[in-house]
Amino acid sequence: MADDDVVLYEVSERIATITLNRPEARNALSSQVLELLPERMKQAESDADVDVLILTGTDPAFTAGLDLKELGSDGANLGGGTGADGSRNRDGVRGPFPRLSKPVIGAINGVAVTGGLELALNCDFLVASEHAKFGDTHSRVGVMPGWGLTVLLPQAIGVRRAREMSYTGNFMLADEALAFGLVNHVVAHADLLPFTRQLALDIIGNDQPGVRQIRDTYFQIATDDDHWEIEARDSRAWRRTQFSPEAVEARRASIQARGQQQ
Repeated sequence: MADDDVVLYEVSERIATITLNRPEARNALSSQVLELLPERMKQAESDADVDVLILTGTDPAFTAGLDLKELGSDGANLGGGTGADGSRNRDGVRGPFPRLSKPVIGAINGVAVTGGLELALNCDFLVASEHAKFGDTHSRVGVMPGWGLTVLLPQAIGVRRAREMSYTGNFMLADEALAFGLVNHVVAHADLLPFTRQLALDIIGNDQPGVRQIRDTYFQIATDDDHWEIEARDSRAWRRTQFSPEAVEARRASIQARGQQQ
């Protein structure tokens, strides 16, 4: 696979579809992906022929989160301008995305786990396939959130459900995610992109300066920088004092072994 094939980019009908494309690794967020994803988003942001972005993954997963194999070897995909360690990213904003004015719809085609869940939460809203699952497994592997999970997940589903997800690492199925407000729609897997594209076209039919102003207003209201900074502070402190690549690798191997036994 060519280097730039791990994040695909396509424009049609004023919609930019950005696809995470490492299916053999469940679209895990390697350093390469974390470098290319914001570049694709900035490409869409600057393209006068694009009004809406759709973020999705190549089946069978949306993304399993940070590439723990890579993380366990040298930690290259934690920090380094990605903002995954709680710092501001290379574009000076919090979270995994660059500064955007155009709406981003997450089309969640499969599992969205840990950093993958954070990636989904940073979208404006989500449409889920019936195959989608959501999980926060930070505590299982000993990696702390830095892309706003402790801010955005409670906003979506309430603080008590968010705590349960984070403490247990248990998964939430698509229908539960709909009932709890994490996703706006659940559709048949084959209908995921057509349905999401129709929502994008509904947005495109409106006044675009108005859409972008409303998006910016929502963003300002929903973003509490003090809360993001608390998460960032604790994430940095954890990395300094508690994080161990060897321990992460051991936990990853243990989780994989348990999964093979089930």
